[in-house]
Amino acid sequence: MKFIGIFTALIFAAGMSAKAQSAEDSVKMVINNLFAAMKQGDGRSLQNCFADSALLQTVSRNKAGETIVRNEPVSDFVAFISRETKGNADERITFETIKIDGNLAMAWTPYQFYYKGQFSHCGVNSFQLVRMNNGWRVQYIIDTRRKAGCN
Repeated sequence: MKFIGIFTALIFAAGMSAKAQSAEDSVKMVINNLFAAMKQGDGRSLQNCFADSALLQTVSRNKAGETIVRNEPVSDFVAFISRETKGNADERITFETIKIDGNLAMAWTPYQFYYKGQFSHCGVNSFQLVRMNNGWRVQYIIDTRRKAGCN
């Protein structure tokens, strides 16, 4: 009888751990939620993915061919997405690398961006996320954007 009780407890524990979400899965979920909110034109859900002090940057080239880093306030990004029709902003990512150390996570996600159903550009996103009291939040995104070399 004692054996049956232990066996049942072990099966229950194994089932619970199989359903538990790993830290990596939690990081992916926040990033996937961000892109789902973009595609839905849902500014409120998009804003919920970010930490209060989040930063957005893009690495690009100016007309002279010099590398520049452009800043964009999260509030401007959220406002832009909020004005978009559902399906207009469709960023398709793949998770290449995720690293986690305690309450800090990094994700490297190559992407292709489609606007109103047409290919616009590709590049890579580098995410920094922080696990806050209410879960993982995006603290920082820096990305690249190009039209060539997008496979």
